[in-house]
Amino acid sequence: MPDVFADLVGQDEAVETLRRAAASAAAVLRAAHAAPSTGKPDVLDALVEEAAGKAPADPGGAMTHAWIFTGPPGSGRSVAARAFAAALQCAHGTGCGRCPGCHTTMTGTHADVRLVVPEGLSIGVNEMRALVLRAASTPSGGRWQIVIIEDADRLTEAAGNALLKAIEEPPPRTVFLLCAPSTHPDDVSVTIRSRCRVVPLRQPPPVAVAEVLVGRDGVAPDVAAWAAAAAQGHVGRARRLARDPEARKRRDAVLAVPRRLTGVGAALDAASALIEAAEAEAEASVAEADAAERAALQTALGAGGTGRGAAGAMRGAAGQLKDLEKRQKSRATRAQRDALDRALVDLAGFYRDALTMALRAPVAPVHTDTAEMAEAGARKWDAEGALRRLEAVLECRAAIEANVKPRIAVEAMMLSLWKG
Repeated sequence: MPDVFADLVGQDEAVETLRRAAASAAAVLRAAHAAPSTGKPDVLDALVEEAAGKAPADPGGAMTHAWIFTGPPGSGRSVAARAFAAALQCAHGTGCGRCPGCHTTMTGTHADVRLVVPEGLSIGVNEMRALVLRAASTPSGGRWQIVIIEDADRLTEAAGNALLKAIEEPPPRTVFLLCAPSTHPDDVSVTIRSRCRVVPLRQPPPVAVAEVLVGRDGVAPDVAAWAAAAAQGHVGRARRLARDPEARKRRDAVLAVPRRLTGVGAALDAASALIEAAEAEAEASVAEADAAERAALQTALGAGGTGRGAAGAMRGAAGQLKDLEKRQKSRATRAQRDALDRALVDLAGFYRDALTMALRAPVAPVHTDTAEMAEAGARKWDAEGALRRLEAVLECRAAIEANVKPRIAVEAMMLSLWKG
């Protein structure tokens, strides 16, 4: 059975750092358990403080209480955080992948590992305060209490302040693992960054992604190579393209956009089609979860019961149902923006291909199946025109991230792509 770091593709340097830190943490715990009782309550705390980075003997391999995993989308930030958490909970301190600590952490059932995955547009202060309070408890398994925060760049200012206080004064055996695109102040506040150790991840090379698809998922080598290149190093996206026909159809529709831009009307129609496709994909991805959550809440509130008590409970449930609908709406908005962003990344890849062909750069195209169309575009637009179109796509992504209405941003992009 592979160890817990097996799914971290093309990140040898980061894996080595995490292995050494996990070994350091395990050594601290072994020393604490082996230490003779002195009647002083601070013996274990002193050892844990050493593990928390307050007195590191080996800066390159010492354990610390707060970490930030950074890297582009698809680089494996959350995979690295979860694998490191498993290594910390591993009975052998190596992330063997076989012991109960590794297994329960990787499957998301470990009692001392809490995973925060924002479903909406942000992580609020109430959620963070509750999480920090729970994280202060003593680990039930005797090792570490671990909090993993995916997309830490979505923390509101108040939530970030609540987290900062916990990181500044961490409980003895609590470890915080944050995932964010970068350490830029727009993603992670400077004060939080200054108290964390950063593990930078890089975009995995397509060759490494293709090898994983072939060896682990049984994808044919030619399909794996195509999917890895088309996904631009995003492992999850590559797997979907290789195995999901619907994902390939959506990608084909996006890459057909450049030849549809024949006028103002066609540009606006293309924008509407792109938005509607993202909405449909998002609705399909959250529909099942929404229905299950609503049914569970209604059952908990006494739906289907009889008598005055049940009827009264349902009358008082309106507020809770409204709160649930609000959370689900926020999740649907996030899913729509994520789906739209994937489409924009594909479109940016096409114009990147046109630019490199116009410059005769000796690099392989991202989208091999639309290389002829990109080459035709390169001849028509030249390098400057291809660059302007690429910038229009990137500006659209930035505008949506800054909360510009997606339809407005996409319509402006399509008009820019048409005019050049």
